[in-house]
Amino acid sequence: MALSLSPSLLGGVSLALVSCLAFSVQAQSTTPPPGQVQPAPAQAPALAEIPALQATAPSPDAPDPSLSPECRVPGSKLYTLAKLKAVKKALREHRAVQVLTIGSNSGGLGTAATYPVRLEDALTRSLPDIEVTVESRGVSGEIAFGAAERLRNQVAEIEPDLVVWQVGGNDALARVDIEDFSQSLAETVAWIKSHGIDVVLVDPQYTASLAKDDYYRQFVQAIQKVAEREQVPLVQRYEAMRYLAGRAISALKGGDTAQSGAGFRLADLGYRCMAEHVTRAITVSLLQPDAVAVPATPPVPAN
Repeated sequence: MALSLSPSLLGGVSLALVSCLAFSVQAQSTTPPPGQVQPAPAQAPALAEIPALQATAPSPDAPDPSLSPECRVPGSKLYTLAKLKAVKKALREHRAVQVLTIGSNSGGLGTAATYPVRLEDALTRSLPDIEVTVESRGVSGEIAFGAAERLRNQVAEIEPDLVVWQVGGNDALARVDIEDFSQSLAETVAWIKSHGIDVVLVDPQYTASLAKDDYYRQFVQAIQKVAEREQVPLVQRYEAMRYLAGRAISALKGGDTAQSGAGFRLADLGYRCMAEHVTRAITVSLLQPDAVAVPATPPVPAN
């Protein structure tokens, strides 16, 4: 099924990413002994092969123009960012990126309308010249603890560079203990990271009725805390959907039938927006700079 992704989203990784990769290559160079002339830095072959694309990180407070009009959300309501070392390493090595998706909306691979298919398409368009494969292993209705148990075998089987985990909604509806949920989620995220694999969390969907459930909203907050503590990117699906729903209601009240007609519908538009939102969170996270290498202090000559 064809997607209506905007050209700027298709650009994905930007000049800024190229700069990040360039800086990382330079930061890994060794410091010459005292008295030895530092040779002129040579451009790394891998870097030279990375296409220089357009686009940069969006403004955090304005709707992201790189997204489709009906999916546009300000960055501040769409994601929190963190480094994606494994994906960046795959890009630097110009090899295929393997993505594993888990969570209830990750199931159903096989039709063009599903979220995993849309995600693979959006990532492929955003990372030109890089093969991206999305393996979907979601189970409808599954809670985080059950997914964590399966995940260990799936990681060994698929060997992904990145795990995208939509989590929390089923746990909230099942009234799972929040402390148990948070502990299980944090331990699993830490386990994934310990194997050199990146993680992106996606918090639960928003509906007007669920927004009235305080217990449900506590799960949204718990996921945000785990993402912050474990330093992994978070797609704020709840907040993004609430923003889009509010915009559709405002358009309806204002008589803007075009905008109100593009209201947020989970079954179709929701999957497409979710794929765009996850893709955007990944590509903007890739713009996060690598750690700065502090040059060694030369020894002080003895008097």
